[in-house]
Amino acid sequence: MTSLVADTWERGNPYERYIGRWSRRVAPQFLDWLAVPARRTWVDVGCGTGALCATILDRCHPRTVTGIEPSQGFLDVAAEALHGRAALRIGNATSLPLGDATADAVVSGLVLNFVPDLSAAMKEMSRVAVPGGTVAAYVWDYAGRMELIRRFWDLASSLDPAASLLHEGTRFPICQPDALRAAFADAGLNAVEVTALDTVAVFTDFDDYWQPFLGGQGPAPAYAMSLDEDRRARLRDGLRMSLPHDASGTITLDARAWAVRGTRSPIARKTS
Repeated sequence: MTSLVADTWERGNPYERYIGRWSRRVAPQFLDWLAVPARRTWVDVGCGTGALCATILDRCHPRTVTGIEPSQGFLDVAAEALHGRAALRIGNATSLPLGDATADAVVSGLVLNFVPDLSAAMKEMSRVAVPGGTVAAYVWDYAGRMELIRRFWDLASSLDPAASLLHEGTRFPICQPDALRAAFADAGLNAVEVTALDTVAVFTDFDDYWQPFLGGQGPAPAYAMSLDEDRRARLRDGLRMSLPHDASGTITLDARAWAVRGTRSPIARKTS
């Protein structure tokens, strides 16, 4: 059964309840760290439900923002949220429907670990960036302090050893500082840096934590919904017992992302 579980990215609203709301807390830190000047042209690769696009529009005073996303369901949610403020296009990270050197900043939020051919994606992001432009991304710290996901998989793996193969901390070795730094350096980007982006995920009660896993969007929710009712109940009850909570039932968990940035090399001047 476990080997048949596939990541699901079709419906934007369940994803937004599951992880989009926490991405919106990380995005401002990411953009502050990049410090891209105003009136620049941005591309958001894998824009999803529009969380990063919206934050760029609200904080960075861009000239234009273009979001590229393979899922029409996610684009529909992004379009509703952004009200025409960004250009949204169907496309994927390994074949961006954009010309060479057309963006001052090419960014991606919570996407790179899901791209089957990361090298191709890095080449595309670099191709679209202008010489001297910024290429950057952030991903969750699945193996460490992205607790709302790691705690799910830690318990799932203890109940179902086969689930350890699906644990995002194991599946996505790119989501570590050294691996991110190497991927950007291998793409020929200059001045590569990595930093941690830390926030907290606060749930009013256990249902606020658990219900988004029943939406089926993303690896952990897809796994939860692949279980029969008894096994899903054991997972649910185990999480209810193990997650930290205060006297009111509020659950507070760390949510760390790793961010990486680099600069596309300027075009070398010809010498006579």
